[in-house]
Amino acid sequence: MERVIDKAAIVTGASSGIGYAVSARLGALGYEVFGIGRDFGKAQWKAEDHIHPIICDVLDTDQLCACVKQIASEHRVRILVNNAGVGYYGLHEELNPDKIKKLVRTNLEAPMILTQQLLRQLKENAGYVINISSVTAGQSNPHGCAYGATKAGLASFSRSLFDEARKYGVKVVTISPDMTQTNLYRNANFREGDEPESYLLPEDVAGAVEWILGQREGVIVTELALKPQLHRMKRKPSK
Repeated sequence: MERVIDKAAIVTGASSGIGYAVSARLGALGYEVFGIGRDFGKAQWKAEDHIHPIICDVLDTDQLCACVKQIASEHRVRILVNNAGVGYYGLHEELNPDKIKKLVRTNLEAPMILTQQLLRQLKENAGYVINISSVTAGQSNPHGCAYGATKAGLASFSRSLFDEARKYGVKVVTISPDMTQTNLYRNANFREGDEPESYLLPEDVAGAVEWILGQREGVIVTELALKPQLHRMKRKPSK
């Protein structure tokens, strides 16, 4: 029989940004981390970091389910971090059906499917589901209606799942970052401000994950918003 790892974590969107930082932090905390992403060409992890890159598109449901089933059959998964996300911004009429489907499937459908696939094992291990949402989940989002709706759906899913699974020891947490210095805004006409106080770093979100895991048994932080001190954005030059 193959050796079973006592502490394993699965992180989606692990190849860059928040997912990359969270994976590194969990590896440093002693977890065997299985990072799911589409391209790890720029990853700089070492073998001793305990991070295992898994090339998989979360929109390929069959491949995604096969990946997590394989991991769960060989390791005790205690943490699932649903981080993979995509953003499209602008007037809603200017989106197209393909972009809307990608928003819904990446930001909401994939987290729900992954959680369903792993929930029985997470119950056995009194584990964590950590969903990376957005501050947009709790506010009106003109020029980002569909994106905000998917993040609000993820936050709603988290609340209901916690009430459903809490008696089994499962902790369900929503982290809602504000403007973060990642490539999420590559499709937008804006970016974070120039001042360091106007944006979060991926490592700030990773620190929040560590803090959540550090709470004493029986205390659950179910929702956590992270905001920079300043609320500033820069408009990108028109192409």
